[in-house]
Amino acid sequence: MSAVENDELPELPRGIALAWGVAANPQRGPKREMSVERIVDAAVELADAEGIGAVSMAAVAARLGYTPMSLYRYVTAKDDLLLLMQEEATGVPPDEHREHEGWRAKLGVLFEAQVQVFLRHPWILSLPITGSPITPNSSAWIDAGLEALSDTPLTDEERLAVALAVTGEARWYGMVLAGYDEQARTSGLSPQEVSEREAALFDRVITADEFPALRRAIEAGVFTATGDPFRFALERIFDGVALYIDALDRGDARDMAPEWVGLDAAEAGGDKRYREAQKAVREAEKALRLARKAERQAHREALERLAKTGRASRAAAE
Repeated sequence: MSAVENDELPELPRGIALAWGVAANPQRGPKREMSVERIVDAAVELADAEGIGAVSMAAVAARLGYTPMSLYRYVTAKDDLLLLMQEEATGVPPDEHREHEGWRAKLGVLFEAQVQVFLRHPWILSLPITGSPITPNSSAWIDAGLEALSDTPLTDEERLAVALAVTGEARWYGMVLAGYDEQARTSGLSPQEVSEREAALFDRVITADEFPALRRAIEAGVFTATGDPFRFALERIFDGVALYIDALDRGDARDMAPEWVGLDAAEAGGDKRYREAQKAVREAEKALRLARKAERQAHREALERLAKTGRASRAAAE
């Protein structure tokens, strides 16, 4: 019998309880000016200014003018602090999405808003995903995505899948934009100049023999193109959802994938012989790539020698 069936609900972890405002306040502590909210605000300011690596209980306490032990009376673990920081920085979804007509436009607004969160607080992207964040603001974003799809024939499971796809695309977009912003900040180059530098580096190392499709893309200028590939991808996701909804309206069968992707049981269990076999396969694949590269190089040089010999023969004949 599960805990729920036995009417024994699990106790909320301290961080989640703090986020919902249902955790007990410390009986004793420093001056009344101290609070969980002040601690979290100071930590977010520190992360925004110096990155998540600068955040520690000692650094936050120093920023507030207290000792680290004073903070532990309110936030008992750094993991709880990180959870509350993410909750604060994420905020709530904009009401603007409700002003738009249709699920597609509403989800588009939520996508843009999520990207902006990541750009304002890029350190969020470095926090590990350990499950669904069961906090008020994060729940509000999920609710907004589901609400945007409420007038569609999708099931609740399918609506959640679409909302997660939008969130995932926004996160990936935010990671790339934040990375380019950081490169621009540290190098002094503009984001466009960073792209041009990367394109030049690709141009130096990518050959048509080894990576023919990528070489064609480089020569087409994809890495310096002005089009937005992430919004393009989002629109294609929406196109697919729209086609699926049309199929449901026609009475076609649903098509939810039955299982999550997972590691092979032997790999997940850390089996030593399996890991060694995988390593051997990777080394063999690497050797094969090198051999094929050497073959292409030898072929190219042979063609050059034949061409040179042919030119010499023609010259002698003339």
